[in-house]
Amino acid sequence: MSTNHWIDALSADELPADDVKGFAVAGRDIAIYTVGDEVYATDNLCTHGNARLCDGFLEGHEIECPLHQGKFDVRDGRPTCEPVTEALRSYPVRVEGGRVFLQLD
Repeated sequence: MSTNHWIDALSADELPADDVKGFAVAGRDIAIYTVGDEVYATDNLCTHGNARLCDGFLEGHEIECPLHQGKFDVRDGRPTCEPVTEALRSYPVRVEGGRVFLQLD
């Protein structure tokens, strides 16, 4: 039996428009990204250095770390540019009824 459950994280009105924003969700630091009509979520801390990705630059589906300019694909957390080599943890996102839900398990 799966222990996965959806957490009501925030109002859809709080979503950034084609940008990234950091949120505390269930005691975790999460980066929420919007790219067009799609919403993605990853851990907010770069796997290479101690930098918050919400302070980085989002271009398309890539977030650039503000510390060393490594990049990640926000859709699945995989690294796309050195010096980053370790993937970010990414989370399923669902938007319903004006609310954003995350599956953090």
